Amino acid sequence: MTTTESALPYAPEAMLPRPFRIVARREESPDTVTLELVPEDGEALRFAPGQFTMLYVFGIGEVPISICGDPNNPETLVHTVRSVGAVTNAIFEASVGDQLGVRGPYGTGWPVSGAHGKDLVVAAGGIGLAPVRPVLLDVIAARDRFGAVSLIYGSRSPADLLFREELAEWESRMDLQVEVTVDRSDGDWFGDVGVVTGLLPRISYDPANTLAMVCGPEIMMKVVADELETRGVAHDQIFVSMERNMKCAIGFCGHCQFGPEFICRDGPVLPYAALANRMRVPEL
Repeated sequence: MTTTESALPYAPEAMLPRPFRIVARREESPDTVTLELVPEDGEALRFAPGQFTMLYVFGIGEVPISICGDPNNPETLVHTVRSVGAVTNAIFEASVGDQLGVRGPYGTGWPVSGAHGKDLVVAAGGIGLAPVRPVLLDVIAARDRFGAVSLIYGSRSPADLLFREELAEWESRMDLQVEVTVDRSDGDWFGDVGVVTGLLPRISYDPANTLAMVCGPEIMMKVVADELETRGVAHDQIFVSMERNMKCAIGFCGHCQFGPEFICRDGPVLPYAALANRMRVPEL
């Protein structure tokens, strides 16, 4: 290694994408797809729930996408992607057999071990269910380590709900409490209509012994976190997953700076206590 390389704040290979092959594709909604990928070199990409990768479409660009697969099965990398721009549209249109580049994993994960022996409340909005899916899979694999476990999930419409079969499976379990709502219904929807916070009074948890994980649009996370605090959940026991314009994923370029933190390096999962004041500032 040269003197210049040794002075770099990151390993040069951290910027090189590894080739992964798409082996399965499932459309969750008209604009959202879940892809299963396997590494071309055969080396599993191990990750913690809540971490993300930089997903690269050769010739177009890369975007940060949370990993939504099973941390106990790292041989298959799973991403759920909503088409909102050039790169994500190219990912959405990719087919089984196509190759994508992957850098990572990056960032901080959800404090799953910190919830051992406690009640766990998971709140998700929209595509925010994808980053918390690894938490739920991890919890189910070691269910006896946790107290009461609840998921409250809200989506724009029934057509936008993610992981429908899995949601039904989780709802059927006796050791999980799952509540789902939508902003607007259709003729085939007989569930709840309204905001996610309206589901909080339904779930069972001991506020004095609860850890909460919240993921979704920032306004939704703020409202849910504040409501959990009002109900007695400790400030330092609420965690949120932030989303910013991440480019390098290693805290070098500065695109994702949010106050003193770089979301790609210090997040995306951060304690709400550290962010609450900033999240109350409109458009910050």
